[in-house]
Amino acid sequence: MEIRTATVHLTTPDGKMPAHQASPATGGPYPALIVIMEAFGLNGHIKDVTERWAREGYVSMAPDLYYREGSPVVEYSDLPKAIGFMNTLQDPKVLADLGAVFTHLKGLKEVRADRIGVTGFCMGGRLTFLTSCQRANDVKVAVSFYGGGIAADSPQAPINFADKLQTPILCFFGDKDPLIPMDQVKKIDETLKKLGKNYEVKVYSGATHGFFCNERPSYHPDAAKDAWEKAKAWVAKSLKS
Repeated sequence: MEIRTATVHLTTPDGKMPAHQASPATGGPYPALIVIMEAFGLNGHIKDVTERWAREGYVSMAPDLYYREGSPVVEYSDLPKAIGFMNTLQDPKVLADLGAVFTHLKGLKEVRADRIGVTGFCMGGRLTFLTSCQRANDVKVAVSFYGGGIAADSPQAPINFADKLQTPILCFFGDKDPLIPMDQVKKIDETLKKLGKNYEVKVYSGATHGFFCNERPSYHPDAAKDAWEKAKAWVAKSLKS
């Protein structure tokens, strides 16, 4: 599907936030998908994923959550620097930023305002889970890729708000991920099951953190391919019905 892309600037309580928007070139209205970036910033990989979703028939948008810090993009080889920027984010402010994205998408004539989903990677995987809980009325479907800290031992851990979850959520992990212990993955599975939520937790054998990104040494082609097919099916079931 032919697409068009643009950089848009959204108004937030803390200023203008850039975002990468990709849309089918013609037709509509289409469902929409918010793509939440990794700790490394709004880089080429995240923009590419956003455009991949657009080619599947979604108006897709990836906001630059580091706009308060000057919109840095960090190399994958510099994890400490990425973590430093990630630690500047505050959940309430990020939720407000994402609220601006929902408002923007709902105002576009080419978007079906009642069909908006969220997906994200790494830091964005955690924020996908959190947003699905805290903005339950906005999110119709969610896909979280290796979201670290979802079930951490912290009052701010998104799992603590799982009772608010109303949307179907799919969570991907790798069993060799040094950043996400398998006991946390088990806690996510057990909690969502106990609460009776519509969910799936998929763990890929031999995959580690960042397995979906073909620009990282951790790229796992088989896991990435399978996750992409599962993600497309999961999202389409809720947004294209």
